[in-house]
Amino acid sequence: MYSSKGQKMSETEQHKDEDLTAGRHAGGQKFDLVCLSHLRWDFVYQRPQHLLGRAAQAGNRVFFFEEPIFDADEARLNTGARDEGVIVAVPHLPHGMSAEEINRTLARLLDEMLAAHKVDDFALWYYTPMALQFSSHLRPRVTIYDCMDELSMFKGASPELRDYENKLFKRADLVFTGGQSLYEAKREQHPEHGAIHCFPSSVDVAHFAVARGAVEEPADQAGIPRPRFGFFGVVDERFDVELLGGLAKARPDWQFVIIGPVVKIDEASLPREANIHYLGGKTYAELPSYIGGWDVATLLFARNESTRFISPTKTPEYLAAGRNVISTSIRDVVRPYGEQNLVSIADTVDDFTRAADVVLRTDFDRAAWLNRVDNQLKQNSWDRTWQRMNDLIGDRFAAHDESDTSQNRLHR
Repeated sequence: MYSSKGQKMSETEQHKDEDLTAGRHAGGQKFDLVCLSHLRWDFVYQRPQHLLGRAAQAGNRVFFFEEPIFDADEARLNTGARDEGVIVAVPHLPHGMSAEEINRTLARLLDEMLAAHKVDDFALWYYTPMALQFSSHLRPRVTIYDCMDELSMFKGASPELRDYENKLFKRADLVFTGGQSLYEAKREQHPEHGAIHCFPSSVDVAHFAVARGAVEEPADQAGIPRPRFGFFGVVDERFDVELLGGLAKARPDWQFVIIGPVVKIDEASLPREANIHYLGGKTYAELPSYIGGWDVATLLFARNESTRFISPTKTPEYLAAGRNVISTSIRDVVRPYGEQNLVSIADTVDDFTRAADVVLRTDFDRAAWLNRVDNQLKQNSWDRTWQRMNDLIGDRFAAHDESDTSQNRLHR
């Protein structure tokens, strides 16, 4: 582990960095990637882990720089490699720092990390525009903004976020959006035509398809009666607590299994009917064993500003697991999944119960439905999504290399 408080890297680490740095951009295939994120790598396994994990596994050096934790006597940066090969960097700062001091310290820690790993020709990948406050001095070869949500509409969002996003749009060579609705809202914001690309949530089919076969029930779910209606994900201001409570009261014979951490909302606001089971957070590896024990998977999202542009990753994941899905009318679920009759759409207790009664019937043509599901999922793998993104990034590296060559000729 490297601490940016001036400690030297080991000789082995130095040689490893030198070996990996050699041949950057060879054939446009390899590059260093520095990601600045508001999300934590070890919290919930989602879009950043799927994409950047694949980037690292393809042989690129990937650095994931998180938001600070305020728990230290002296500023430091803890770094460590994860299983995917991504180097995760977590700043630890003292309490009581001003905003200016925080950003100045983060800039220093980031610079020291890049210097220690000999990163000087790289792609800079943003998940939050607010990171411009401490990174605007960097000069990456390519700048990418992976806009996976409309963060300005989330609970607790900074009032400055929109201004920083406008600045990031002007700097970014490429903008990726996490869904069609978000793409439609953002596509006119970039000054360069063709710089914004829509990459909706994808899926690792093989991982979730395990749930279609016989799986061993986890102990905390095995004793819950059937039928079971499941949800996994972060339980926050986007979760429809009123719909869940109404369903639990309307159908006490149905069981509702909720998997995931509760954040940004008061746990006391959650419905506590006897047929609702909050099992807490689970690892990505554990999810198929839980889904395999559900009768129906649900997307219980409230319809509010924070869900207006979301494209839930769990939609294709539920389908890959072979579970019928009932969702509220989130636009990127309705299009394409609802329109293709792959997912049932219901916003009220009555609509939900009617939809559930249909998919739970013994005469439901599950084989035909699964065949249509699998045809849809063939187009939607994380491997394919990363490859398309990688090609676009490689093109930008090549364009900058060509521009540099032309400039050198002009100055001879």
